[in-house]
Amino acid sequence: MRKAGIALVLFALVTLAMAQEKPASPSPAEVKAIEALRKAGALVLEVAQNDNRLDISYLQPDEKFGDAQLIPLKDLKGVIRLNLRGQPLTDAHLAHLKSLSSLVHLHLEKTKVTDKGMPELKGLVNLEYLNLYGTEVTDGGLDQLSGLKKLKRVYLWQTKVTKVGAERFKKAIPAVEANLGYDDVKLPEPVKEEKKETKKEAKKEEKKDTKKDTKKDAKKEVKKEEKKDVKKTEDKKDDKK
Repeated sequence: MRKAGIALVLFALVTLAMAQEKPASPSPAEVKAIEALRKAGALVLEVAQNDNRLDISYLQPDEKFGDAQLIPLKDLKGVIRLNLRGQPLTDAHLAHLKSLSSLVHLHLEKTKVTDKGMPELKGLVNLEYLNLYGTEVTDGGLDQLSGLKKLKRVYLWQTKVTKVGAERFKKAIPAVEANLGYDDVKLPEPVKEEKKETKKEAKKEEKKDTKKDTKKDAKKEVKKEEKKDVKKTEDKKDDKK
């Protein structure tokens, strides 16, 4: 009896574990929302075979991009990545992202968002990655996001955020990397090289000095020879006498 009871307990635990591993099927509303997004031009993918959380991207810039492409998002619970790079996205459009509390990665680079739209992102409490490259966001807009304590990386290249604003943001979220791009890169000091002209001049001077020394040595040799000749002449005169 005891063995049978243990076997039943083990069977129940295994069944429960398998049920937890199997992802819940999307609701009819979610299925409809996914279809609407795909019709609007979005690429909608599940994260993995056993993970039905969603990765949504609008890869091709669309001049007609607007509310229609974003409204279906409100019916989705498991969106963890959203890529809106290069779309004509405005501050007003960001209101459609409010409900995406599960969002971890958000690409807003090269969009038209400014400081006015940043408060719309305050509810994205699980956000770890945010790309604002090439937007008009300033220090004030960045300050609006200081409550997103899970942020790890924020890209701020070609924005209006200053070093002072970035440092203030890092103090509010110590674990975050607020990347300003080239401003953050410490370039090595340039190696001082002698000018080519200076080198040429130095070589010319060396040649001149060499020629001078050669001439001096030649003159000395001539004088020595002249002295020798004079002595020889005098010696011959003495022999005749």
